[in-house]
Amino acid sequence: MVDVSKHELVPEHTVLEEEDLEEVLTEYDIDRTDLPKIKRNDPALPDDAEVNDVIEIVRDSRTTDRAVVYRLVVE
Repeated sequence: MVDVSKHELVPEHTVLEEEDLEEVLTEYDIDRTDLPKIKRNDPALPDDAEVNDVIEIVRDSRTTDRAVVYRLVVE
């Protein structure tokens, strides 16, 4: 079976630590539940991701070299 998370076109997904999450939520003046969602069964998620974790996704970008987005893991 192929591990989708290792594919070259899948951006890096990491579980965000609580301290870093608080900084992000404060910077954008939002709550955790305001973040876009990602399903727990998404094959790109790290194995240690659990429901209510926040995932940091780092993508290549033509305009800014890299784009960082955040997703809340849901059931």
